[in-house]
Amino acid sequence: MQTINKAISMDKLFFKYEKEFVLEDINLQINEKDFITILGPNGGGKSTLIKLILGINPLTQGNIKIFENNLLDEITNIGYVPQNTNINLNFPISVIEVVMMGQNDIKKRLFGYKKDEKIKALEVLEKVNMKEFANAKISNLSGGQRQRVLIARALFCNPKILLLDEPTSNIDITGCEQIYQTLENLNNEITIVVISHDISVVLKYASKAVYINKRLTYHDLSKMKNEFKNIESHICEIELLEMLGKCRC
Repeated sequence: MQTINKAISMDKLFFKYEKEFVLEDINLQINEKDFITILGPNGGGKSTLIKLILGINPLTQGNIKIFENNLLDEITNIGYVPQNTNINLNFPISVIEVVMMGQNDIKKRLFGYKKDEKIKALEVLEKVNMKEFANAKISNLSGGQRQRVLIARALFCNPKILLLDEPTSNIDITGCEQIYQTLENLNNEITIVVISHDISVVLKYASKAVYINKRLTYHDLSKMKNEFKNIESHICEIELLEMLGKCRC
């Protein structure tokens, strides 16, 4: 029988800004190679939970473990694609240079990149189907293409877990599908955790979902996955969100 390894474990998590709790009694186990989506209303605590996993916000109460070890000891195994990036599109930087910005060694950033690092950058660009654009200017790409480059940047240091906060915000449906297909392929090697409002799209690819509105409701989507992949007509996302908020799977 195959052993199930825990990628992220959260136990009795509480977090508050000043006096008001944003998250209450969060308990969740994410296994290696899970593809999990985090859903919920604005202000429900989704981004706050990601910040806790990244060690940006200190826990008010509870515990987070990465691969059953202390969070900070494993932080380099987590890649992150934020909702808003600090890339200046007016700055003449190439795609491959953006990817190599994922280098977490500040000394290497200051003194330039070596040949092996450029080879590594090309390898991760190939994983997101953007290798042919390596020397293009990042400003010349579409929104969906830029987002795949940012995913490559997060992959540059070989993370075992990839966190993404609204990766398809303001991207057209074709770009959305390309991004989620890329994530589905990456999921063969690493754990994917994505915050998204693109419910009808992401549920085609995710194996599990959590709905967060201060508290957490967990859903195993494995039985529904094939149904969502075959859906061609419109899905009412408001009804889906309401359903996920009320039911427990």
